[in-house]
Formats: sequence, C-alpha cells, structure tokens
Amino acid sequence: MYKKINYITTALIVLCSVAGKAQITTESPYSVYGLGNFRGALLPQYRAMGGISTAVNKPTIYSNINMQNPASYAGITLTTLDVGMTGGFTTVKKDGMSNKDFNASFNHLAFAFPVITGKSALSAGIMPYTQLGYQYSVSETLDTLQENRRYSGEGGLTKAYIGFGQQFGSHFRIGANIEYLFGNLRRNRANELQTFPVINAKMQNNNSIGGLAYSYGVQYDIPLNSKSNITLGYSGSSSSSLNSKASYVLTQYKTDANGDEASAFDTLEHVESPRAKLKLPLMHNFGIAFQKSNNWLFGADYRMGKWSDLSIAGVNQSLQDSWGFSAGGQYIPDFGAISGYFNHVEYRLGYTYDKTFIRVNGQDIRQRAVTFGVGLPLASSRYSIYKLNLTAEVGKRGPSGAGGLQENYVNLHLNFTLNDTWFKRFKFD
Repeated sequence: MYKKINYITTALIVLCSVAGKAQITTESPYSVYGLGNFRGALLPQYRAMGGISTAVNKPTIYSNINMQNPASYAGITLTTLDVGMTGGFTTVKKDGMSNKDFNASFNHLAFAFPVITGKSALSAGIMPYTQLGYQYSVSETLDTLQENRRYSGEGGLTKAYIGFGQQFGSHFRIGANIEYLFGNLRRNRANELQTFPVINAKMQNNNSIGGLAYSYGVQYDIPLNSKSNITLGYSGSSSSSLNSKASYVLTQYKTDANGDEASAFDTLEHVESPRAKLKLPLMHNFGIAFQKSNNWLFGADYRMGKWSDLSIAGVNQSLQDSWGFSAGGQYIPDFGAISGYFNHVEYRLGYTYDKTFIRVNGQDIRQRAVTFGVGLPLASSRYSIYKLNLTAEVGKRGPSGAGGLQENYVNLHLNFTLNDTWFKRFKFD
C-alpha cells in the first residue's frame, strides 16, 4: 500500500509543478467586486474541516503549518515543507442560462522549522490572497444599432509572509506574521456595434498593488486530562495601507469576419495616475477546538471582516461588512496500530457559511459549502514523515433571495507535507 501511495504522490508532485508553470485564473462573475474573490490563509487539511483553524494547534505528532493563526507555529517540532495545488469546476446560472468552467493553479508553498523545539518556530511562504477572473457581455439596442458591451477582468493579489510563534508556560501561545501583498488587477470594458461596420473602443484599467500587512494570533489550552484538552484561539489582521498605482488606456480596434477582436490600431488616451493608498479591512477570527491527541478533533470558528472600509485612492469600494462561521473536525481510527493502513488515515469533514462583502440589487450574496477530505500517511523513515492531503469543497454562492446569479462549485485541493529533522546535529560514537 505504501509503495502504491508513493507512486501516486510522485505523479501528483509532477502535476503540481506543471500547474505552477501554466496557471489559469479563476472564472467567477462575483470576483468583479472589490479586490476579487478572497482566498484566506488555509491549507487543504484545514479546508477539509470546514476551514476551522483559529484554535487548531497540533492534533497529532505531525507538524502542520497553520498561517491563519501564527500562534500555532510554536507547536511545530519538525522542519515542515508544504506544497499544493487547487482546481475547481464552476457552473454559473442566471435566467435559465448556464456556463461551466474548469480552472487549476498552483496554490501554495510554505516552510517552517522549530527554533526551540516545542516552544517556538519560524514560518515563511507564498500563496494567493485574492483572485480576479470574469468575462461576460451585455447587449442593448441603440436606435437601430445593436451594441454589445463586453466586460472582463483578470489578475489578483499574492501574499508572501514570514512569521514567528512562541509558547509561554505550558498552555499559552502568541504569534505574528509580516506579509507582503502584491499583484495586478486588470479590468476591461469593450463597446462593439454589431450591426454596423464601425470602429470599436476598449477601456483598460490596470491597478498595480504592493505593500506590507500584518496578522497576529493567540491560543490558550485548557487541559481536560493527560490526552485531551480544549483550545481557545483568536487571530486577526490589521487595517493596513498598501501602495496603489493605477493606469487607464483607451484604444480603438476592429473585429474580423468571425467577430474576433483584432489588435488595437490606435491609442486615444493613456493616463497614469499618481501613487495612492489602498486601505485593507480589519479582520477578526475566533475559534474553539476540542481534541484527544492522535485520535479526534472537532471545533468551530467565527469570523468578521470590516470590508466596508476598503478604499482605493480615497474612494470607498461600496462593499459591506462580512461574517461567517465554520464547523468540522477529523478522526483517526487507531493511530498506534501496528498494522492496518487505514487505521492511520485522517478522515475530515466540515461545513462553512459566509455572508460575503457583496450586496447586489438589495440582496446579500451568501456562500456555503460542505467539505471533506483525507490525510494519507506515506512511507516514513526514522527522521522523516510524509503525508498527502486530499480535500473537496462542494458549495454554492448567490443572493439570499430567489433569482439572481447562482454560482455552484466543486473545488479540489491537494497538498504534500514533509516533516523532517533538518538543522539537527547528530552525535556518533
């Protein structure tokens, strides 16, 4: 069994590297709002439990990187490397029409190692922060002419971070991340007159963003007995200001006989705006987790985001405050079993619900999903432990009332976790 799993893992790592070189952005009409779809700092093993992470420290002897709450770094006892990819099937429905898409991308690369084993650790990594990707059109009749307005967008923000977690005493942990957010948001609008051979116009808006942000967290354990405990957690991110550099380009182009867009032949206007500030929202996460070491874990998270404060160059982005909750857990049948591979598998299940920062035509856009996954242990040596995590999210997003645009999705996540004893000095007789 271990040998078969190793062969599968090798193939999946190759697929991760291919996806990393040829990424496809997301396809979601709702990403048109704000900075795009907010991803959150969750690895697949936490997404499989509905996204609970704020109070999750170390359910088993495996070390996992939980950047959602940097206080958890203090529990990392082995050098840990985590790399993963994600893919998703999306179906968008509105007014009896539907459209299906599949997108895949490299998801994250994270690294951590203990400074003082069981007391403190450092972590660093890179992952998506927001993703922007949409394409739709609106047709309208102007006198006797048919106008087609095409809207599209792509890009997003990426987060690179470095963080530290420290434990004080036996039960209290604190940690913080310094994050650098960077990326480009590109939004286009094209006006085409379909019934008359005229020149068309395209407006391109590009916003280049970069700057420092900060996140932080605490955790506190309440022992129930020698193997079980309750953990309380809080994490948040500051209302930081990033640098924003916007530009606007107006071009003219023609379409060919098939209606495809030809290269622009004239630039009517090109405006470079002065540097401005982008204000991020203040975020709060609260969590509770119950666990029996190496056996079971279940918990819940509640989160809030002050997205109504999001502004670019002093212009409020007209979003609303968000809130949501998650519940879930994981179970290991018999961690100490000498035989029986599936006794060591981590089985995960969860549910997540969010009132997002989007409001359309007076209706809140809500998102909910059922999540599940497994953690598959791989062949290990005396000093190394390997694990493969597979996660699925089945959910939908849309207005709270009837009608409107409905987005159904199935997201698949895969990551490979390595625990090893790097930086350790061995003594030989």
